[in-house]
Amino acid sequence: MSTTEEKIKLFRDTYSKVKGEIGKVFVGHEEIVDGTLIALFAGGHVLLEGVPGLGKTLLVRTLGEVLDLSFSRIQFTPDLMPADIVGTNLVMEREDGRREFQFQKGPIFAHLVLADEVNRATPKTQSAMLEAMQEKQVTAGGEVRRLPPPYFVFATQNPIDQEGTYPLPEAQLDRFFFKLVVGYPSREEMTEVLNRTTESNQPTVEKVLDRETIMDLQKLVREVPVASHVKDYAVRLVLASHPKTETAAPIANQYLRFGGSPRAAQTLMLAGKVRALTHGRFNVALDDIAAVATAALRHRLILNFEAEAEGITTDHIITEILKEVPRQIEMAEA
Repeated sequence: MSTTEEKIKLFRDTYSKVKGEIGKVFVGHEEIVDGTLIALFAGGHVLLEGVPGLGKTLLVRTLGEVLDLSFSRIQFTPDLMPADIVGTNLVMEREDGRREFQFQKGPIFAHLVLADEVNRATPKTQSAMLEAMQEKQVTAGGEVRRLPPPYFVFATQNPIDQEGTYPLPEAQLDRFFFKLVVGYPSREEMTEVLNRTTESNQPTVEKVLDRETIMDLQKLVREVPVASHVKDYAVRLVLASHPKTETAAPIANQYLRFGGSPRAAQTLMLAGKVRALTHGRFNVALDDIAAVATAALRHRLILNFEAEAEGITTDHIITEILKEVPRQIEMAEA
């Protein structure tokens, strides 16, 4: 039986291998890569937002090459229908000449699904993702069909081109574990991108993580203990985002219509556990919760009209909430 130290070492080594392979192709954006891998080992979905050309699709495609899992890419467009994603019943002819309905699985039946430009599909098509993302199953052809574990949806969207797009409904946004905002590369990173993409030597990656290992490491993540005061801190962060309540932070009362759901607290816990393991600890610290708060909450807070008029972002509100909510409850009573 492996000791705790051996389990932590295995996790860190595996995490480093995956990150190293991704780094052969995807330049920079270490926080984005870390956020993607935290969600992967926590078993959650990721929404990547950024202007075109920053490598969002490249990151997910590279991750698909590093993982020994089935991978599918769905290019979301306004004319995409739910059956194009989930699958449909087709009339098939048997060997004896008789015909029968057979269900043909859609691209959603893969371990890792890249939903490219997810906000370009109509609400009807986007709703086909809800059951898959939460229940890890789809209802099609009159039957409930389980999706292959582990199951991940990594979606991309463009924040500036709003023509021909449909905002993701709050119910779907809440199902994303993290929302990661991809920014512009630095001067050095831009130079390295040119070196890798405009010269003859094209980087290649190896598969370093299979299905069974991923599921074992996901189980290890859930075994990481969390002290009661750390859980309480995560709960108080979420409650502070609920406007017009006794626990609301002043900035939430001023700029929010709705705050984080219980899924937000679950995300803080699981992400905190993964981060603790990556730092060689088998316990979650307050810093772990604070470090993942922005990615876990930014897409779950609903701004009011005043915030939109003043250009206030959810990232700004989360930063203020982190300042206002004390790390220890004793500090609040002092």
